[in-house]
Formats: sequence, C-alpha cells, structure tokens
Amino acid sequence: MADAPFRPFETHLDMGSTTKILRDALSGAEDGELFLERRRSETLVLDDGRIKTASYDASEGFGLRAVKGEVAGYAHATDISESALKRASETARLAVGDGGGVMAPPPAGTNRTLYTDADPIAGASFPVKVETLREMDAFLRDLDPRVVQVTASIAASLQEVAILRPEGGLVTDVRPMTRVNVSVIVEENGRRESGSAGGGGRVTLDGLLEPQDWQSKAREALRVALVNLEAEAAPAGVMDIVLGPGWPGVLLHEAIGHGLEGDFNRKGSSAFAGLMGEQIAARGVTVLDDGTIPDRRGSITVDDEGTPSGKNVLIEDGKLVGYMQDRQNARLMGVASTGNGRRESYAHIPMPRMTNTYMLGGETNPKDIVADLKDGIWAVGFGGGQVDITNGKFVFSCTEAYRVKDGKVGAPVKGATLIGDGATALKQIRAIGNDMALDPGMGNCGKQGQWVPVGVGQPTMMIGGLTVGGSGV
Repeated sequence: MADAPFRPFETHLDMGSTTKILRDALSGAEDGELFLERRRSETLVLDDGRIKTASYDASEGFGLRAVKGEVAGYAHATDISESALKRASETARLAVGDGGGVMAPPPAGTNRTLYTDADPIAGASFPVKVETLREMDAFLRDLDPRVVQVTASIAASLQEVAILRPEGGLVTDVRPMTRVNVSVIVEENGRRESGSAGGGGRVTLDGLLEPQDWQSKAREALRVALVNLEAEAAPAGVMDIVLGPGWPGVLLHEAIGHGLEGDFNRKGSSAFAGLMGEQIAARGVTVLDDGTIPDRRGSITVDDEGTPSGKNVLIEDGKLVGYMQDRQNARLMGVASTGNGRRESYAHIPMPRMTNTYMLGGETNPKDIVADLKDGIWAVGFGGGQVDITNGKFVFSCTEAYRVKDGKVGAPVKGATLIGDGATALKQIRAIGNDMALDPGMGNCGKQGQWVPVGVGQPTMMIGGLTVGGSGV
C-alpha cells in the first residue's frame, strides 16, 4: 500500500506560525525559502543468480535558507517541527547581518505537470521485482553460453517536496524516478569482457518490467560485451573522432555544460566567462538545457527554489547566448533565473545545475559522417570522465569504439580515452548528423559533493583533432 501524500502543513507544522518564523528569519534578506522534503527509495540487485541487495530507505527533513548578496546562510534538520525550525532560523539568519536587503520577487507559478505523481515503489510487488531479475539472469545465460556473470538491478524512488516563500506562496512537486540496469560478463578462450545497458526516467516501473523492455536492455548489454571480446588495443595520437548519438552527449555535458552554469561564470572561473554573444563553437552548433521534456530523468516541473523549469538555449548557431541560473546568481548577474536551481536533498543548498542538456541535430546523414572519417575513431559508448571547469580540459573513456580508416569501419578498440578541452572541441565540430537522440535515462551529475539526476543527448558528429590515449599502434 502506498503511503499517504506528504503534507507537512497538515501533519507537522502550522502554516501561519511557519510563515511568521520564515519571515522573521528573512527580514532584511534578499532571498530565501523553506524547503521541505520526504524521500523514499528501494533498490534490488541480483548478482550471479542471487539477490545481493534489497534495500529500502526513507528520509524527511527541511532546509531553511537566507540569502544576502553573495552570502547564504543555511540550516537543515531531520525533525520537521516548529522548535527545530526556530533553531534553524537563528542559524540561517546569521547571513543577513544587519539586514537592509530588499526581498526578490517570488518565482512565477505554473500548472504544468511533466510526470506522473504515482508511487513507483508501490507500482509493482516485491515478488514481481525479484522474479523479473531472475528472468533477466536466465534470459542472458540462455542467449549465449559465453555469459559467465549477470548483474541486474531495479531501482525506484519518490521525492516529495514543498517550498514555502516568505510572502506565503507554497509550491509542491512529486517526483518519481525508476531505472533498470543490467551488466554482463562474457568469456571466450580465457578472455573476459563486460557490457552494460539500462535506463528509465520519471515513470512508473510498469513498462520497464515488461519483457520486451528489459530484454532489449539485456541484448544490448550482451552485444557490447561481445563487441569488446573482439576488440583490439586502441591507437594513440591526435586524430578525428566521430561521436555516436544519445549517451555520448555525456562528453558535451561535462566538457561544456558545467562551464555554462551561472556560478562559475559570475566568479570568472569558467573557460566561457565573459564570452556572452561571442562565437564559441562552429556554425550550426546549438545547445540547449531543457528541463521541460515529459518523463525524462533530468526533467523537473519546478526547480528546488520553486522556479518553473525552462527550455533554455545556451549556444545558438555557435554563439554563446545564455547561462544556466539559479535565483542567487541570476540576481547578482542582473538576469532572470532559468529554473536551474537544484539541490540533492533538504540537507543541501541549491546551486545552478543542468537538467537535460543536448545538442540539436543537423542535416547530414550519419553514415556520410562516418564515411568521411579518413583516419580516426568512431566512439559509440562512453564511461566515466574528468573535467577541469577552469579550462574545460577533459579525459573520457570509451566503452564501445571502432577504428575507422578511409571511411571503412574496422575492428572494435578497447582502452581508448579522448583528451581535449571543451572550448577547442566546440570550434572543431566539422559535421552534425540528423539523428539527434537523448540518452536512455541513466545519468547522474556531481558538483561540489551534490548528485542530481540529469539527461544528455546529441546527434552523430565529427570533431577534429582530439587526442586519443591508447596502448595500440
């Protein structure tokens, strides 16, 4: 049975008293809010035929923020009570000092709903989830005798938030999240390789537990593993790269997206600081951050300050036209918030963060882009990477890639890493495919110790002159 909806002003707090405490805490401040949250999550992991993890977590609490200038005071507690709120208000108010600030206007309202408010945890019974995991294991082992290990997981969570403003405005949002993942290890002639696939979004588990859905993920994981079983050592050197559509957009997210977040640019620490209106990418490159796509992993009806999410153009035809903003950075930079104020939980302060960041497609047939690659790598899948925000330098590892010479796709390669910097890579985009795709719904983004769900996407594209790290020749 699903739990009763999270209504803190019916079960924990009095609205009138809470509003007065919040107003007193923010007197003389320029912005602030009370963020209340309840979160429940369940994760099941099957490894090598046995249930390895079966966890259920529940938490609730509040965070109170007072903002003046560049300073923010923040206090949080797991005890949603008037006494805890009063103690928190005293702490947060330290940022206000002698006051003198003028409270910023509240966020605009919205009646838009981007996803279901159904509880995804209660949407399928525990035995059904366990049996589905076992079926995934058996399916893969029956599919190919080279399968020696299968790891499969089902995860579901529900985050319920309420955001109270000092003028009395209340914004609520109910955010479901689900994901199904499968990894497989194959062995042949003493060599072992792995592959993985998965996805989900702000949907219930119903569709993800259907055989046609998880079987396609299982087949994809097996396909990648078998490709890597035939892979040769990746070459090293400077060469042209073709990136596949969809998930390879994670490189765009890391190498470029973080550099376009408002706080890094206000402080001048981004490689793109001070370049508004300038040509920072090749013609035809248009990049958006869009939190309004229904059911997507990175989408939010409202951000964690209560601002409706937006479809924000960051780069248009190669020109820098926008940054992602929360309320504090937007005010300090003299612009409007873009609905990108996000936080991991009630225990964290909001900051500018990405939602679904992607590049629009072009007009070129993807096959023609690969055919135009004279000597390089066609990178279809990516793993982890590292980025230095101050200069945009990145290092990314490929999970599926192929050697290409004179337009002919050759053997798969393993151990390939792509090295470059975002500002240079943007200008070296030489072709953009007409096959823009979003990732399957598996992205998480870290920033200053906070993790939030995100989406990425891009079309097939060619980037010239990236450094490839590898051990082959």
